[in-house]
Amino acid sequence: MKGNGVTGNANPLRRVGALFDGARDWWERAKTWQRYLVYLGAIVFALILPAPWIGSFMSPGADWTTVLIYPIGTYILLAVGLNVVVGQAGLLDLGFVAFFAIGGYTLAYFATEHGWSYWPTVVFGIFLAAVSGVILGAPTLRLRGDYLAIVTLGFGEIIRITANNTDEIGGARGIPNIPHPTDMPSLGIEFGVLPAPYYYLMVIAIVLVIIFSVRLQKSRVGRAWAAIREDEDAAELMGVPTFKFKLLAFAIGAMIGGLAGGIYAGKAVFIEPNTFPFILSATILAAVVLGGAGNLPGVMLGAFVIAWLPERFREVDWLKHALGKDPAEYRILLFGGVLVLMMALRPEGLLPSRRRKAELHEGTGGMGTMGAEVAGPDTDVSTTEAAK
Repeated sequence: MKGNGVTGNANPLRRVGALFDGARDWWERAKTWQRYLVYLGAIVFALILPAPWIGSFMSPGADWTTVLIYPIGTYILLAVGLNVVVGQAGLLDLGFVAFFAIGGYTLAYFATEHGWSYWPTVVFGIFLAAVSGVILGAPTLRLRGDYLAIVTLGFGEIIRITANNTDEIGGARGIPNIPHPTDMPSLGIEFGVLPAPYYYLMVIAIVLVIIFSVRLQKSRVGRAWAAIREDEDAAELMGVPTFKFKLLAFAIGAMIGGLAGGIYAGKAVFIEPNTFPFILSATILAAVVLGGAGNLPGVMLGAFVIAWLPERFREVDWLKHALGKDPAEYRILLFGGVLVLMMALRPEGLLPSRRRKAELHEGTGGMGTMGAEVAGPDTDVSTTEAAK
């Protein structure tokens, strides 16, 4: 009902949401040259983002460039990868951190034990992550919704526990002395202890993955994923080989996760099983949902917010006075409260696409069968349809 402040824009935060929607609508109608101007502006912004005057506000309690690499840049890269699986294909994956771990451990093991150089090992890690995605997906992608989520959650834990109990890859002690990326003297780039080169490496990786993801989304593959996400049975009846395309989504998402793992391990120089907990999978999924699953700008915005807010809450003066204690102790609680507030006011995400917003209001949650009731052998289909 209009005028009661529920569906209208009386709430200031809803007006902010209306601004997001306006920006999205403008973007969908923007001409090519306008889009290229925005791309150029985004690249320039990314180049100047590590500037100290920005860091003094964004992260006064920690080195801003380091925060931009991890967690912000890593979360964005992982979120773009998970968005292929969850946002585009509509498959709920709760074990995405496993591919992040495979990329990291591949670099750590082969570089330290066999002396492989950095870049070929990262590529090999991406390949192994893709193969792992296929191995996971082949027997499980016939499941849907919650059942698929449980299986992927188990896969993520299997990878972590296996790493914890395998002495060949360091066991619980992990793997130290992972080499940095190979220097590029011709370009004047040296990867040492300074964070700036790693930040620009992360930016390049994110840009390449975004281009790849956008090209896929606009291709026949992207249209097949959208059909599967909206109604898998209808897509199957229309001749879409749903299993093949779902497997492809898993493999591509895993590749991006493996890439993130390789970059992270090269920067951190040490990894151990607890670097890849289940909560990281849940956090990246929260970033995708919060930003607006299926919409790349929204997913990146969600990942940025998820990664940045806990770091920002470490140093808030008025919170110190209000709580009488170090706000860092309460930062996760505050972070959770902000997330609840955001999802209460923007349940479709901060920056959803128009199409995904319509799917949400039609009752599919904008993610196909994700989280929805899965029909069983005794399900009364007519009753289920009538309830929609």
